Amino acid sequence: MKALVNTAPYKLEIQEWPVPEPGPDDLLIRVRACAICGSDIKGYSGKTGRRQPPIVMGHEAAGVVAKMGERVEGFQPGDRVCFDSTVYCRRCAYCLSGQPNLCSNRQVIGVSEGTYRRHGAMAEYVVVPYWIAVHMPDNLTFEQAALIETASIGVHAANRTPLKLNDTVVIVGAGAVGLVSLQAIRLKGAGRVIVTDLAPARLALAEQMGADITVRADDPQLMDKLFAATGPEGADATLEAVGVPATVSTALAITRKGGALTLIGNVTPKVEFDLQSIVSREITLYGVCASTEYADCVELVASGRIQVDPFISERVRLEDGQAVFDRLYRGDEANMRSVFVFDE
Repeated sequence: MKALVNTAPYKLEIQEWPVPEPGPDDLLIRVRACAICGSDIKGYSGKTGRRQPPIVMGHEAAGVVAKMGERVEGFQPGDRVCFDSTVYCRRCAYCLSGQPNLCSNRQVIGVSEGTYRRHGAMAEYVVVPYWIAVHMPDNLTFEQAALIETASIGVHAANRTPLKLNDTVVIVGAGAVGLVSLQAIRLKGAGRVIVTDLAPARLALAEQMGADITVRADDPQLMDKLFAATGPEGADATLEAVGVPATVSTALAITRKGGALTLIGNVTPKVEFDLQSIVSREITLYGVCASTEYADCVELVASGRIQVDPFISERVRLEDGQAVFDRLYRGDEANMRSVFVFDE
């Protein structure tokens, strides 16, 4: 099979690999679409430590069951499926308590971080345990299904965020996850929603997807405009979907006393907090790790209640992977997701 292999920092090669053999609990999936996540773009540089070569990346994907192990239940060859990125054990205390995203033995498709190497879906075939896979509704395309993993993060963030009907919400960061969070927080009953980002194209998309007010993050009057939008006390809840010091500071500053700050972005490993602001104003912090809502998101996307089509910026070939990654690493504000598509 063809595989796009990260062989060294900033280096990707098309290589011929043997088709993997599924284990007793595995599905062998012929990949039909695989999206490039921002973590893949950062990871191929070698700077994150989570894509240690040689590794086949790719954890946002969908395809067709080609073969399966003898203990697999509920699937047949030919089934159209998509799958979560988190491989969980189903045995640890977290899995048994309904928190598989926090599994003590957690692995992530397409990641190699030192303790494990799990090849991903930037290849013609990928192997996954059957319990992370979900049947695709007939009206769902493979490209849409590849974006469900992204959607599940935003939905999980909204679910983690305490909210009362008609609350005011600020979303910092209008990437794909931030914009799913916007849609999901609306479904949860938010009233006014304000979005801030650096990119005008992304703010325009936020408006199309239901934001009441958008503010450029580099506006000299950023905080004044945010408070004008929320009211003088600030937002009841804020979702931060970037993960760098400046955006975390903005998110904390705009959250009202007694409000909630949900942290989704995870770019900078360490961020300094204004501890006095958190303690004296009783801000509650919520972290977001992967999701527990993947299967629900299949239905949300298929029904149109969560839109992912606007995130598909381009469809590309696996053979062009090096050029595509290089371009995305340099920065492309208009790009949400490039999606590798495979022939039948």
